[in-house]
Amino acid sequence: MPRPLEALIHVDALHHNLQRARDCAPDARVWAVVKANAYGHGIERAFEGLRAADGFALLDIAEAQRLRKLDWRGPILLLEGVFEARDLEWCSRLGLWHVVHCDEQIDWLAQHKTEWPHRVFLKMNTGMNRLGFTPPAFRSAWARLSALPQVDEVSLMTHFSDADGPRGISQQAALFFTTCADLSGERSLCNSAGTLRHAQDAKVRGDWVRPGIMLYGSSPDYPEHDAAHWGLQATMTLKSQLIAIQHLKAGDTVGYGSRFVADRDMRLGVVACGYADGYPRHAPDGTPLMVDGARVPLIGRVSMDMVTVDLSAAPQARVGSEATLWGHGPQLDGHATELSIDEVARHCGTVGYELMCALSQRVPVSAV
Repeated sequence: MPRPLEALIHVDALHHNLQRARDCAPDARVWAVVKANAYGHGIERAFEGLRAADGFALLDIAEAQRLRKLDWRGPILLLEGVFEARDLEWCSRLGLWHVVHCDEQIDWLAQHKTEWPHRVFLKMNTGMNRLGFTPPAFRSAWARLSALPQVDEVSLMTHFSDADGPRGISQQAALFFTTCADLSGERSLCNSAGTLRHAQDAKVRGDWVRPGIMLYGSSPDYPEHDAAHWGLQATMTLKSQLIAIQHLKAGDTVGYGSRFVADRDMRLGVVACGYADGYPRHAPDGTPLMVDGARVPLIGRVSMDMVTVDLSAAPQARVGSEATLWGHGPQLDGHATELSIDEVARHCGTVGYELMCALSQRVPVSAV
């Protein structure tokens, strides 16, 4: 039989989470962000759950081609714009909208020969300090773009750095609104955290919101709020089985480096999943998993193909028992079980985004 590890993508949950974004911004259009292969879910699989979006936003022309092959004829936005002048040929051919965040991209547009003018989003750097024109340079960039025959319409956007935390968005939003108060063009400000926490303000939600991580069932402001608080559903389950059980005595050690030392007699379960599958090697003792729906702690160092768990809370577990690394588990006493990817990520000192995107190619993935 094949190795028991597999990832399941829950299409209905993707659809549900997209609707949550609409609920939070009812009169705005929605860019479904599907960069990084739809956050590790696979563009083709995620498309079925997100096809009710108004548009898709991503980074790579190759991913845009995949969407067009799925017969998506609506807007596709390149969030980092083009990386060289000849990329504009693909934008013309595929009908891609693209972000403009630097003078070089305007130069390329000015030299581009196209039959159909392009839709662009001019990006303002309001404090993230990654991409975008500073407010003093923004208006001249808008004027230059608006004068180009290669450009159809200029929309305006920025990106919040602290929408998920106590610093909030007020300073960045005020800078954006002040700078472009009298400029024409649609507005887009809100990422997932902005959509969930701040889009009740019609000015902030603008014309387009850009939910990303919330579509995949992860809370952008965990642990302040978990996914259930925002009404989000898990879209990825990573599950395997126990492939061995060991009986430890007090003083026995587990795994490479003997990191874990048993303080009592105990049963240990070996799960077929390791860092070669994308599970974080640095996961500490105590990181939660589920075995047969019961929460159990990881013990010992994660190896390439296996993790080990303390089975004290799952006394009936045996070889072949279901192990859930994150996502939906089996029914337990008539109730569904679930292990949040955000909780696993927090134990590992990272975020759910990274765990989703790190899923390795050797893990079989299917949509359900």
